[in-house]
This record gives sequence, structure tokens and C-alpha cells, in this order.
Amino acid sequence: MRIFGEVVKAYWDGKMKDIKDLNELVKKVKEKYDFQDKDIPFIKDHIRIAMGLNPKGDKDFQDELSIVKNSKEIKEPIVAKIDGVCEYCDDEDCKCVDSCKYEAHIYRRGKGPIIENNKCLSCGECVTKCDFGALADKIEFIPLIDFLKDENTIVYAAVAPSIVGQFGNDITMGQIRTAFKILGFKDMVEVALFADILTIKEAFEFVKLVREEKDFYLTSCCCPVWFNLVKKNYPKLFEHMPPSISPMIASSRFLKRLYKDIKVVFISPCIAKKAEAKEPNLRKDIDFVLTFRELREIFEILNINLKELPSDDKDQASFGGRVYARTGGVSFSVKTVVNRLEPRRLIKLKAKKVDGVKSCKQILDELSLQKDIDYNFVEGMGCNGGCVGGPRTNIDVEKATKLVNEFGEDSLIMTPFDNANVMKILRQFGIRKIEEISENNEVSKLLNRE
Repeated sequence: MRIFGEVVKAYWDGKMKDIKDLNELVKKVKEKYDFQDKDIPFIKDHIRIAMGLNPKGDKDFQDELSIVKNSKEIKEPIVAKIDGVCEYCDDEDCKCVDSCKYEAHIYRRGKGPIIENNKCLSCGECVTKCDFGALADKIEFIPLIDFLKDENTIVYAAVAPSIVGQFGNDITMGQIRTAFKILGFKDMVEVALFADILTIKEAFEFVKLVREEKDFYLTSCCCPVWFNLVKKNYPKLFEHMPPSISPMIASSRFLKRLYKDIKVVFISPCIAKKAEAKEPNLRKDIDFVLTFRELREIFEILNINLKELPSDDKDQASFGGRVYARTGGVSFSVKTVVNRLEPRRLIKLKAKKVDGVKSCKQILDELSLQKDIDYNFVEGMGCNGGCVGGPRTNIDVEKATKLVNEFGEDSLIMTPFDNANVMKILRQFGIRKIEEISENNEVSKLLNRE
């Protein structure tokens, strides 16, 4: 993050214009952080990672700046390996060996880890476990700076529900909104608002699909790790998963339909969201993805003191939409709407909530064996605790969960069904009653994957 901060400062101040400036930055980082000459390839590669580019080892800087200037998106893979770093690791039981949760094995071979990107779920566990910086996720802020400074480009910040408390207990969402505007964003929107819309959609689908005791439903709309785990490894169970997009994608699709020629940046604690934004059928929905850790460094290096800012507060989402951030939030939210749609329903929504890839695999294995189950709605979250336990959070899971619950309770809107902001948006698509959400072709297209 410190190297990223130096890159941000130099680019923001217009002091990164050619190869000479990049080499000067390497020299500055080396001296400021007590690196040695042998560490220069490491510094160069982390400068490239900070610019959203692939590492190249000790190769001279060439066209990196022109790529960034002309870049409209960051290319895959999201998680990259920095060569040479593992030579300095003398830990025989290196954490990266077992860090990957049962899916894409990252293991020691020769001079470093091998990443099997065809299996990788981009959960980011390996990145956070490596103390040496041998594994890193590309950062998408540098190409975004040019858009933020362009008076003709409108950029919105779409923040995940888990953002509350990430920048200090006493920092309000209104102060964070003000900080985004200082950076050049037009405004900040709560992605929880679009979680409310998807909750209503999933509630209608549950009512439609779960009609008998043997029926069950796998929610798809929140976690890309959970979604891809099912899609790649459990094709039969995937048939029980609706084609709903995530709240992240929904936020951008609706905003871009309502406001033409804009950019939308999603901010969350999740590395997997960077990969989700690059899926072929979702590409161009979200323009850039930043993490809370990256945003904290941006605020610090650009001297944006959140405590000193005025609070520009707006109440956009319901309690149900805001608690999507923690385990059980999706289930709770969908259940409140199902109960409103069919209060006398014989087949009640009985949720099974699991978090962490190990638990997700266990529940999917159980379903695959067709054992007797006592639930009909399955919510899976790839990170322990849900999104609040993501790899790029700034605070611990317990504290984050507590703050998310409190922020949800602060909302004047209890359930998605009661959210007037939802109807305000849907009316712009010709929807007059909430029941029409699944019948409107334009809205259905916005809320579904191809």
C-alpha cells in the first residue's frame, strides 16, 4: 500500500509523465523505505501492480504510462505473482501453501507459487496471507484519475454495504460522500439500495419456484466466490440458482440507464469483485473496482481528513439492504419480502446461511447427495462473516458486523418492500406496482445475467 500511495501521489500531482519519472519513483521508494539494490525488481513490479498492470520483473519501464493513459479497464488476471520474492522466504510452512480454501491450489514449486487461474475464485485469501508481497491484486485507481480530473466525465462511487465503520467509528457516510466529491466523483450511492431491488426480485422468484417441501433455492445475487463455486463445480445445483446479477452490477446498470455516458466505480472489501466486473457477460457494467484498503491509502496520501469534512447524508437503503454486508443478511431481507407477498404461505422460507469456502463446499456436497434437508433457501458467502470479512477490510469482522447492524437499524426504512426510493427508480421504467418487477422486460434484462 505504501508503494501504491507513492504512485498515486506522483500521478495525481502530474509528476509521472515519462519513463524517467518512473525510474525516479523507483529510486525514491528504494531510499524512503530502506530497500536495497536487489529489491529494485520488486519495487518495479509493485509500481506496475499499483498502475493496474502485469508484473515484468527487472525489465525496464517501456510503455506502462501510455497503457494507463489509454486504458478503460484493467486486464485479467486479477491476482498476479511477483517473481523472485519467494527466494527470501525461509518459512518451510509458508502460509501461501494452504491459504487457498479447497479450490485453486496455490503451492510452492521452484522459486514461487503457481496460480491456477482456470480454477482460481479470486477470493484473495492467498494475497492477504503472503507476508512478503509475492502475490498481489492489481489496483485500478491510476487509470481512474484521468476520468476524475476530466470535467467532461461524470463518475459515480457505488459503495458496498460493508463500508460503514471502515474509516473510523465516528466517520459518517455523509463525510465519506463529501470525500468522494473532493476526489472528483459526482456523487456516492449506496449499493444497498440496489440490493433492495434484487431482494424483491429474489422474493418473487422464491415464491414462484419453491412450491413443494422438496424444492430449494440457491441465492446467487451477492457473492461472486459462492456463485463461481457452484457454477464451476456443481452444475446440477446450478440449475437451482436464478440468473440474478449482484447488487454491484445492478447499481451500475441502473445508473448508466438513468444517466448517460457516466463511469461507475464500485468500492468494497472484496478482491473477487474485481474479477466479477471482468466476466464476459458483465464487462462494461462496472468501470473500476477499488477496495477499502486502497481507498484508505488514497485518502491518506492526498491529505483528505474525513474527520474535518462536512457530512452530506442521504438515506437511500433499507435495513434489509444494508445488512447484506454480513452473513444471513440476504436471507433475512428476502424472507421479510416473502412474508409480505404471501403472509399465509404454507411453504415458509427456511434459510441455511453458510460462510467461508469450506462451509460453502460442505453444504453443496450435502445438497448434491440429496440428503433430507430441512431448509429451502441457501445463502453462501465466500468470506467468514460475509462481506465484512473480506480480504481488504480495514477493521475486524466482529466490529464490522456490529457497525453494519447498527447502521441498518439507523435506516428509517425497515424492509426493501417499504423503500420509496426503489419505487422512485422503478417508476422511471414504467413500473407502477411492485408486483410488476418480474413482468417488465426492460427491468428483467437489467437484473439478469445473459
